[in-house]
Amino acid sequence: QVQLVESGGDLVSPGGSLTLSCTASGFTLQYYAVGWFRRAPGKERERVAAITRTGDSTYFTDSVRDRFTVSRDNAKNTVYLQMNNLKPEDTAVYYCAANDDFSALRVGLAHYWGQGTQVTVSS
Repeated sequence: QVQLVESGGDLVSPGGSLTLSCTASGFTLQYYAVGWFRRAPGKERERVAAITRTGDSTYFTDSVRDRFTVSRDNAKNTVYLQMNNLKPEDTAVYYCAANDDFSALRVGLAHYWGQGTQVTVSS
């Protein structure tokens, strides 16, 4: 079965950290750029971060640039989103997506989407 599966979402206090994982099954993730998106209640989907197939280039939206990092382990068919200094406004369902075209992925076009994982930042 071809799918992306996110994991690692949780309830965390402001200032805390989480690492989300995006693991592919049924296809080889190393041939795809991978992006992270989020949707907060009542808001539009927002692109958060992205990483190229080789990991040599990354993208971050301004609101997370100094707090989040994205990395990949192609041997594990997995991409990670490390989130530090989390804020209540980071609360959302986080999705990963894959596209072999990095530019297309950055505008939200993807061949594969995960089902999402909930991140809640609250005291």
